[in-house]
Parts: sequence; structure tokens; C-alpha cells
Amino acid sequence: MEAYFQYRRIQKAVRRDLSERGNGTLEKQPPASATASGDDYILVGWDGPDDPLNPANQSIPRKVIMTLLVSLIALAVTAASSIDASGVKEYSDYFQVSEVVGSLATGLFLIGFASGSLLSGPFSETFGRNAIYSTTTLVYLIFIMACGLAPNLQAHLIFRFLAGFFASTPLTCAGGTVADLWDPVQKAYAFPVYSVPSFTGPVLGQVIGSYIPTTLGWRWLEWIMLIMGGAVLVIVLLFQPETYGNLILYWKAKIYRQETGDQRYRAPMELKHDSLAKHLKNSVCRPFTLFYSELIIILMSLYLTIIYIILFTFMEGYTYVFGKTYGISQPLTSICWCGMVIGILLISFIVPVIYSWTVKEYQRTGAVAPETRLWYAMLGGAPAVPISLFWMGWTSNPSISIWSPLAATILFGYGMTAIFIVAYMYLIDSYGIYSASALGFLVFTRYMVAGGITVAGGPIYRSIGVHYTLTILGSISAAMTPVPYLLYIYGPSIRKRSKYAVNADK
Repeated sequence: MEAYFQYRRIQKAVRRDLSERGNGTLEKQPPASATASGDDYILVGWDGPDDPLNPANQSIPRKVIMTLLVSLIALAVTAASSIDASGVKEYSDYFQVSEVVGSLATGLFLIGFASGSLLSGPFSETFGRNAIYSTTTLVYLIFIMACGLAPNLQAHLIFRFLAGFFASTPLTCAGGTVADLWDPVQKAYAFPVYSVPSFTGPVLGQVIGSYIPTTLGWRWLEWIMLIMGGAVLVIVLLFQPETYGNLILYWKAKIYRQETGDQRYRAPMELKHDSLAKHLKNSVCRPFTLFYSELIIILMSLYLTIIYIILFTFMEGYTYVFGKTYGISQPLTSICWCGMVIGILLISFIVPVIYSWTVKEYQRTGAVAPETRLWYAMLGGAPAVPISLFWMGWTSNPSISIWSPLAATILFGYGMTAIFIVAYMYLIDSYGIYSASALGFLVFTRYMVAGGITVAGGPIYRSIGVHYTLTILGSISAAMTPVPYLLYIYGPSIRKRSKYAVNADK
């Protein structure tokens, strides 16, 4: 609905401009926002740097709302990625399979996430952000409904995979939405506005699903996600405008053609001759090309993949960390995820500090270096992860209060969110026009690996125990802790040697 009103506002602006220039009869005179390019076409652009039709020129509160609407979609779909894990026992008993097989419902959803992440970017750059958000979310909801109605195990698993495939859009397109709206300085607080709610999703899914399987039944896990996703979709359809500038200029050029009959009016995206098929091919192939040659992408992908391995092994591991160790029920075990939610929210306290540093750097140099984004991890976020895992592993003992490992989950929530923010923002700033490919690989690897490890999580905890499992995970994450600090020092020189990265030392 809001996108329709946005189109009407563009139409009124075009008609006003034509009226001021002579009722649309001056075909040879381009509008103020256009550049005449010979007799072939008239390139339509913005009416100056303060054009109100440009989403980047909206007020900060309005841009915050637009960003939050996108994060709501991410919150809804990522909650669905984990919520089935809270009903593995009931789900497995219903279909008379082992809990390892039952955990495939979560694993295949995540693998679907990974597969879909490589394709949604090109579609959003052809049809706009809103069309892709709304269409893929609707299809995702259809498959979630199919999951709830599935008559057998095979159908349920296939529908979970397909739901994950179409749910991947907000995780790959959201970076583009943030880039549409915010300048480099504002991103210091704008990206956390998106990432904090979206990263809460997998954790919130466990909390929401705490008592549902034992009271309403496991199918209601899908119905709750259907209701939640449907509500978010309605809100987005009603209130989210289009943010992709090239599509807005296409609307503008199209209206000029309709009003004047002059077919020379063209938007920048109409001058690109690459087909959607070519865009899709690049979207699938380029992320892997970048991975083989770009050290920054390798390190950040590995770092975030490890974080996701830890996060999604917790879906099975919490049963052993809290349930079997302290003898609490499965619903109460799921409630223990609230500690991680608190940790995720704590990241908001360092946002004003980093924003102030970003502003000072921009005032001093006229630019924001990609390495500035690393402060979120450097201010305790990176070491928080291994510290929390060692703390949780070594104090998960019936003789020690349950509040000790619970406090450790708060620290883990803080650390993983900081690393998530850093990985996205650093890659976006470091790779510019190639950032979509860099982020595509980031999403693909972490969800593909997380999908596999979800199935293996339970057996790992059972075979070697909580203490050894968390000690191993803590040791692996400790080995990655120096990454943001090393990139802060050596990142500029790495970018200068890269063929794809932003080479200037900004």
C-alpha cells in the first residue's frame, strides 16, 4: 500500500515538473533531473542531492522504521529456523523416528536458507526490494503452512527445506536496503537497528517454542510461525515503501514517457543490457570466485560459520547443559535461551560510543575506513565468545548454581552479535559493488554448515559430554579471536593487494 502511494507521489512530482516546463509539450527539453544524451535517450535522475523522492533523504525516524520493518521479516524467518528444535522429542515420537532424524527439520531449513541466499540478490536488483520481500515471504508462509499439514516425515522435511529456501531473502537483501537508506556515518547505528532484532530470531524461536510442543502439540510450532510471519507480511505490505533507488528512477522515467509520449526518457537500470540470467549466474559463481582469492572473506566467513556452529549446536546442547545437568524440564530449558536474548540486547549500549568515534573520523578524514566497523568485535565482543564457552562448560555442574552458566549465555549473546555486525559491515564497506557477492558467500557457508552440524549436535554432546564439547568449541573460537584485531592492523594493506576490495585507504 505504501509503495502505491509512493508511486503516486512520483507521478505528482513528474506532472508538476512538466507543468512548470510548459504542460509537458517541450519534448526536446529534459527535466531538471535528467541529462540529455544525444537523440537516443534522456537519462532520468534525482532532482538534486536533496530530492525528497530519494529514500536516502527521508527523515531519520522514518528510515529507522523502514529498517525495522525489514528486520521484522528477518526476525520472523530466523525464529522459524530454530523453533522446530524445541519440539524434536514430540516430533520424533509422532513420526516414530530417532531424535537425530527429527533434527533434520531444523537442518534442512538451514540448508534451504543457504541455497536461496545465492539467488535473491539479483532479483531484488531487477524487481526492487519490496517485490522480493513480499513475494518470497508469501511463498515461505505457504510452505510453513504445508509443514504444519504434512501427513508424513518426508513431506514435512521437504516443505521445511523449501520454506528455508524462500525465507533467505531478508538475510541477503537487507544489506542492500540499509545501503539504500543510510550514509556511511549513519550505518554505525543503522545496521545494529537491523541486526539486533534479526539475530534475536533463532534465540527467540526457542523461547517461543518452550511450552507449545507439550501443550498444543508440535504442529503448533508451525502455526505460530505462520501467524507471526503473516502479521509481519501485512505490516510490510501496508507501511514499507520501495527503497531501491534504481527502481524508483525507473518508475519516474516510465511516468515521463506516459505523460509526454517521448520514449527517450530512460532510467539508469534500463541502460544495462545484462539479462537476469547473467545476473543469476554471477550471483551463484562470483561468491565462490571471491572466496578463493580474498583473505578477508575467508576469515570472516570462517569466523561467522564457527559462531553459527556453536549457536545451532546449542539447540541440542541446551538439553545437556541445563536439562540433564540440573534436571529441569524441556520447556524450562528452552526458557534458558532468554539469557542469550539479554546479551544480544546489550550490544545497544556500545552503539553510541562507536557512532561518536565514526563521526569524529568522518569529520577528520572525510571518509569512514572499513576497519572502523571492527570496533564492535574489538570492544570485548571477540573475546566474549570463548570466555563464555569456557565459563559455561566448566561451571555446568549440579554443585554449582544454574545461574552461573546462565550468566555465561548472556556474555555469549553479546559476543556473537558483535561478530555478526562486524562481519556484515566490514564486508559491505570493504567490497563496495562486490559486497552482495561477499555477503552471499557469508550467508551460504554459515547456514550450510549450521544445517549439517544441527544434526550432529546431539550425538556430540552425548558422546563426549558438556565439558569437553564446550571446551573444544571455546578453543576453536579462541583461535579466531585475534581476527578483528589483525584485520584492524593489516586490513588496509590486504585491501590494497586485492582485485575486488576497496583499495583506497579510507
